[in-house]
Amino acid sequence: MDDAAGAPDTTAAGPADPVDPAVVDTAAVAATRARPAEETYRSAGEWVRKNLFSSPFNSFLTVAFGLLILFVARGLLNFVFSEERGWDAVRTNLRLIFTHAYPEEQYVRIWVCVGTLVVLTGLSLGLFAGRGDGVQLKRISTALVGFGAVIALGVVLREPSVLVGADGAVLREGDDVVRQSFFEAMADRWVWWLTAAALVAAGLSLRRAIASARVSITSLPAVEFAVALLALPVLSAWIYPWGHFAFVDGAFIAEPGRTVAMSTKIPWTVMWLLAVAAMALGRVMRRGFGEQQQQRMRIVLNLLWLASPFVLYWVILRDPHLEWNRVVAVDIPMAVAFAVLGGAVLRLLTRPGIGEMGRIIAIVLLGVAAFNWVAAYFGWYSMLQKARLSFLLLSLVALAAHNFAGEIVKRRRLVAAWLVLVAIVHYFATLMNAPSTVETPTEALIGGFAVTVIVAVFTIMLSFPLGVLLALARTSRLPIFRVMATSYIEVIRGVPLITILIFFAIILNLFLPVGMEISLIASATAGYTLFSAAYLAENVRGGLQSVRRGQFEASDAVGLSTTQRTVFVVLPQALRASIPPLVGQMIATFKETSLLAIIGVFDLLRMANSVIPAQTQFLGIKREGLLFVSLVYWVFAYTLSKQSQRLERRLGVGER
Repeated sequence: MDDAAGAPDTTAAGPADPVDPAVVDTAAVAATRARPAEETYRSAGEWVRKNLFSSPFNSFLTVAFGLLILFVARGLLNFVFSEERGWDAVRTNLRLIFTHAYPEEQYVRIWVCVGTLVVLTGLSLGLFAGRGDGVQLKRISTALVGFGAVIALGVVLREPSVLVGADGAVLREGDDVVRQSFFEAMADRWVWWLTAAALVAAGLSLRRAIASARVSITSLPAVEFAVALLALPVLSAWIYPWGHFAFVDGAFIAEPGRTVAMSTKIPWTVMWLLAVAAMALGRVMRRGFGEQQQQRMRIVLNLLWLASPFVLYWVILRDPHLEWNRVVAVDIPMAVAFAVLGGAVLRLLTRPGIGEMGRIIAIVLLGVAAFNWVAAYFGWYSMLQKARLSFLLLSLVALAAHNFAGEIVKRRRLVAAWLVLVAIVHYFATLMNAPSTVETPTEALIGGFAVTVIVAVFTIMLSFPLGVLLALARTSRLPIFRVMATSYIEVIRGVPLITILIFFAIILNLFLPVGMEISLIASATAGYTLFSAAYLAENVRGGLQSVRRGQFEASDAVGLSTTQRTVFVVLPQALRASIPPLVGQMIATFKETSLLAIIGVFDLLRMANSVIPAQTQFLGIKREGLLFVSLVYWVFAYTLSKQSQRLERRLGVGER
């Protein structure tokens, strides 16, 4: 049989001569291996022939789906840009859509929260975002040409505009509206034609400059490029007449020929400047810090990100009113007592040689903590909720204390962690029990998009550790943990989410101790957390099953305990393998917050579907608001998906 075409002829070469390691340039070999493969850029015609018209069947699919896309795009364009659409309802109620009835005189608190997140994002990007290869200029040129072509196609697809009379009413002939002719419409859209032509010309010019090597760079830094793009909408707020639409003292104001209000321009300009300054500071710190200092800053920033939702909501947005007499007389002494006594108990449980007696004491503490909650339900004796919570936390930490037994350094770290935990828990518990000084016309502090984000963020933060514990329990060798975790997961997954939300919103308070009641948003967050944790547990369990048996054996060989093996060897690999389903669950959780409207929360969807259409000026206008809400959900879901793909590429998920 003949050799395959292109196969090397080795019949006359004889055995391969050995390579002398002394003559091999190891640096050159390493550089060659590290050098990424060069991308092959094809012309537009070559790409179209290869990917869209490579065969008759592919050509048919391309034409069929192309026509379908054009049909859908034409309908969407005609809906969005029609003069009959009531987009004033959305423009006027943007504040209502994003924060509901949060008082205008307290709105600086909203901007403080946004600014805090912007600063944290800028510092994180400046300190830790790798520059990489950046954004390729060829990709930018292709995007410019593509956007220009899409704009030109949209101008052609959109039907001629409706004629409007001097009074602003749409002209009609019978039941039909009066429209421009096609050529009049094309002439009136000269600004769009000019924009499309400018984009295409800029893209082609950039491509020719790259081909002729007239530019010395081939890419732009990705982060800086993104920040520069964000400057465009901020700049447009100052120069483009987007219009001013608002309710002032109950009166509707529509000024379509002017720029947006200063209360919008200035805050967003400040946010962009904060992002630039924070990112620049992060770059300076990155160049000035060593590896060890950068690692410490990474830990500090992660802790700040973790604490930011609690601080921003409970401290900034609520502005709680503290009764300092009670704080000094009750709250501080209780925190000090639990810190001191709990620290003493943990030092006892980590004493060398305590052995199984430490575990027995921890189990007894857990029983006492559980009995306190049972007693509260039946009203056997009174106890502050913070005390019950502190007993529960002490018992849980005591169960893990045996992992820190022996060395004095480990014991001190455990006690220090306990002191910090007590301080944080008692601080936020005090803030939660204090009344808010922010007065709103509804029982909820905030609504709209803000409450959607708040519920989604707290759900993800609380359900993730719970889901990991459930996954570990379901894969445990101890039957009691395995049965309990399996029962919980299967029961929760078998019940519709809306049923759980209704239960927590309406029925949960009936099972709480006398005098204890939680708000509607807290009830909904608890329901979302328990529901999401069951699905996250199954995602993590799939990752745990992907860890090879050799990893367990290697951990046992070096003398790691079960906890150390799980925390330092098994879980990192399992979570890495679980990134795609975990991010998918996060996206699903964010979108499932739309069910909040059913239980009476004024969330993003309810604003567009119920509140705005009930206003006298915009009575019955729903579709525009619902389309805007859909766009908001898509932007956030798409952003999470793209960040997940970047993280997967960085960690090599699915490659090794």
